[in-house]
Amino acid sequence: MENVSQARSYSGTQYVYRHDADTLDCSMNFGIYLPDNLSAPAPALFWLSGLTCTEDNFISKAGAQRVASELGIILIAPDTSPRGEDVPDDPEAAYDFGLGAGFYVDATQSPWQKHYQMRSYIEQELYRLIMESFPVDPEKLGVFGHSMGGHGALTMALRTPDKFRSVSAFSPICSPINCPWGEKALGGYLGEDRSDWREYDACALIEDGASVSSVLIDQGTDDNFLDEQLKPGLLESACTTAGLDLTLRMQPGFDHSYYFIASFMEDHLRWHADHLR
Repeated sequence: MENVSQARSYSGTQYVYRHDADTLDCSMNFGIYLPDNLSAPAPALFWLSGLTCTEDNFISKAGAQRVASELGIILIAPDTSPRGEDVPDDPEAAYDFGLGAGFYVDATQSPWQKHYQMRSYIEQELYRLIMESFPVDPEKLGVFGHSMGGHGALTMALRTPDKFRSVSAFSPICSPINCPWGEKALGGYLGEDRSDWREYDACALIEDGASVSSVLIDQGTDDNFLDEQLKPGLLESACTTAGLDLTLRMQPGFDHSYYFIASFMEDHLRWHADHLR
């Protein structure tokens, strides 16, 4: 790993590292916040960001370091897609597909399959790198995220509850099968057989029997994407039918931005700390 940057933040240090990612066939950055006084090994959270974001959005805007240093929680923030000159992008330069929009899937369609393996990158390669390089307790690992990253967090936790022991999300894409963002991304990366999409849809996974102990979701009522793209009601219905413990908090007046995320970040960190404890 190459140390790209580091800076003191509260009672800890915020790092950015670069490494060669075999699964993505490119160089990738990730951020990691290490509190000073960690238990050995320590609880940790993966944060998955949304469309157009890099690792820097969470690091600089979420305001998570203060509470993480108090709680002794390591924070890991990967990028949202492969990067580099050889990595293909949407020819129309659309923000919701291609660079910055990996959707946390393993692509099967050309030309995306060579690089766009974000599911394997997060769940396997970056996971192993973190476990080998930092004092993380594998029994106390959680995942959370925003929008596209909320979709990623929910689906990863539902598929691998033995790996991610807690999960929460801010304004997640709850059912990509049933929204324009998801239909474009899943169709482009995975092909037109919609049965192949189900393992990347939280509602479909729950309908097919996947489960976690509990989920916390915050959603702003003034989010421009609420009705067309995010659809938390579909997730609420799926969880109710399956008997899955969902706490869905509709926050009046909040939008889709990091102002919203920063407002409730402390709640999520303390919620994860309680569940990982």
